[in-house]
Amino acid sequence: MRATAIRRTVLTASAVSFAILVTACGGSEQGGEDKEVTKGGAKSEKPVAKALAADELEKLVVAKGDVEGHEITEPGKDDVFEPDALSSVEKAECKPVAQVLSALPAGEPAASAQRLVVQEPEAAKKDMPSTEELADMTEKEAEEAMIDSLDITKTMTSLWSYDADGAEQTLATLREAGKKCAGGFAMTIDGEKQQVTKVSEEKLSAGEDAVAWTVGTKQDAAAETKVVVFRQGTTLAGFSSFNIAAITRGEAFELPTAVIDAQAAKLG
Repeated sequence: MRATAIRRTVLTASAVSFAILVTACGGSEQGGEDKEVTKGGAKSEKPVAKALAADELEKLVVAKGDVEGHEITEPGKDDVFEPDALSSVEKAECKPVAQVLSALPAGEPAASAQRLVVQEPEAAKKDMPSTEELADMTEKEAEEAMIDSLDITKTMTSLWSYDADGAEQTLATLREAGKKCAGGFAMTIDGEKQQVTKVSEEKLSAGEDAVAWTVGTKQDAAAETKVVVFRQGTTLAGFSSFNIAAITRGEAFELPTAVIDAQAAKLG
């Protein structure tokens, strides 16, 4: 996988728990209809849940200082894909997985907000070894030093808000897509063909409901991305996370739980 592709592939809120029931005064539901009796005897529909607006999501998405040891910024144009960048997916049922893997929204949200969250362990905070320093190292030491400097986990964090039961339905579609596409599929993103080799379920509890996967991909090299989507009210929170050093070494890395927990706390 080219460096550019790796970099970019990372790439409610308490929103109204609409369970406000109008208590019938001396009346009762009839015929199993999804309506309630008002004082005047008329029947009224349940209120429809509304999506949060973009400015509301901007206040709820994780921000600087929300996650200790992490830098949080608005993503630049090189960090995210355009909405039409996902030009093809081999299996139609796998498109939702391809979308959230690429930090694109599944379904049709009414509004969205995104942040790039970067965690740098102590080893990664050191500068890349100088030419002179590398010359004094063995080949293996030099290789390890360079990889250590890339031990950086990047997580594209997204909020997507939907009207009515859109968030719930979208998450259900994602869960089903993950099962159907566990064996992998081909996709083209930003003009580059990529093979998803696996979609493996991870255990995670977040929000009112959640899905979590390790998604294996192969382009020029094999890589893994942690993908998480959880629902809180009418909003979905999505996370697409990768670690450059882990990709280089072919090692596993953990779900970005600190980021997920911080976002869940802000959504309430």
